[in-house]
Amino acid sequence: MNKEFMADACLSCTSCNAHCPVVAATGKYIGPKLIGPAHLKLDFVGEDVEKTLSYCTNCKSCDRSCPEGVHVSTLNMLKRGEYYEENKHTLRDFMLSNHSVASALFRSLPFGAHIANVSLKLAKYLGIFKTLGVSTKRNLPKYSGDSFTDMLLDNKQKPSHKKVVLFQGCFIEHNSPKVGMAFVKVMQENGYEVLRDEKFRCCGSPLISAGYLEKAKENAINNAERILKWQRRKIPVVALCTSCSLMLKEEAGELFDDERLYMAGKNVYDAFEFLQRMSKNGEFKKPTIADNETYLYHVPCHLKSQGIGTPAKNILEQREGAKVKVLDTGCCGMAGSYGYQKETADISLKIGKELFDRINASKDAKVISDCAVCRLQIEYATEHKTAHPIEVLANGY
Repeated sequence: MNKEFMADACLSCTSCNAHCPVVAATGKYIGPKLIGPAHLKLDFVGEDVEKTLSYCTNCKSCDRSCPEGVHVSTLNMLKRGEYYEENKHTLRDFMLSNHSVASALFRSLPFGAHIANVSLKLAKYLGIFKTLGVSTKRNLPKYSGDSFTDMLLDNKQKPSHKKVVLFQGCFIEHNSPKVGMAFVKVMQENGYEVLRDEKFRCCGSPLISAGYLEKAKENAINNAERILKWQRRKIPVVALCTSCSLMLKEEAGELFDDERLYMAGKNVYDAFEFLQRMSKNGEFKKPTIADNETYLYHVPCHLKSQGIGTPAKNILEQREGAKVKVLDTGCCGMAGSYGYQKETADISLKIGKELFDRINASKDAKVISDCAVCRLQIEYATEHKTAHPIEVLANGY
């Protein structure tokens, strides 16, 4: 992406501001137009601009609303990265954006997951989180006793000439491995073998949101080279997290403008996008267990930005009796670490208020979403249990 060209294409129409959920929630944010395109073209720097850099959630509502197709959110993230070239990150920035590093450290210890969970509780109740600037209103997600890699290696799959590589991402690897195993079950039922690539790194989405652009670029190049190796073997890479799939397919290329990133993105699919392709090719085995339930489906922002519709709804409704109602209420507000930061935690909840009200109005609602942090936000704000759509599909076999 030529960032100068993209900035020059901005019409200053303020459509991005009008569709920005943060602008609607707080007057502290001056809006995506001024932070991204205008700032890049005019190169103005002021204390008010720098203070507001951290309020963008990178939800990409601005991109989707722009009549000229300007990648406003990408310009915003590049500006955030420039800011940290001359300003130091805080310990909180590192802690909330380097989940894979902390997880690897804990898992290297005996009973590491248990130690991690106890440490997080102690940090909250001893006031350490408050000192660091982490909101004390909610708990950080728990670590799973077994990682996804451990579970997958213990699982005896049926070998198949049809294979996919799962990019499980940090959260499924360390916090929610059962979601990954649900995907393995679905693919096995459909005659596929699921492979893993131990050299994959974090997709970089949390790093970019925190302004660690150089580290994110390293991860992006590493992942692209791995994906291209699988591409040469004609094996697709599938992601269960919509932020991971968007990063691998499009966002990394937009940010870092490297041909390898664009090429690798062509071999990446979101999980239900791939299942829908299987269905169109006559490969998909319909679930055999009836499901007389209606599911409330929160579509993540980063799925909307992929322009592939709602394949999870299309696939789940192939299960007899199942109905999926799309909650078209916009961003949930969580945005990765945004909901955990002291200064943006309340804004995060205000952004998602319409979504929470809709869910709370439906008693005993069964809520699904492809994004882990969306699910965390919904469970915190509504006290409703949530699930990844792949779990619902796996239960149908």
